[in-house]
Amino acid sequence: MDMTAIRAMTDDQIQSELDNSFREMMNIRFRLSTRQINNPQELRNVKKTIARIKTVMRQRGLNGK
Repeated sequence: MDMTAIRAMTDDQIQSELDNSFREMMNIRFRLSTRQINNPQELRNVKKTIARIKTVMRQRGLNGK
């Protein structure tokens, strides 16, 4: 997910996307440990998405003050 798409979301949508990303990361880690994953880059992509979401949340928090 790119930054423009994240910035276009509402706060509730961003929070739900963050929750979904954490669930997806947990699922990928489980599949990695059981060697059932085809693309190990999936974990990296999910971590980057989480970082992007947290960045937008932090920016909105600072701008709101």
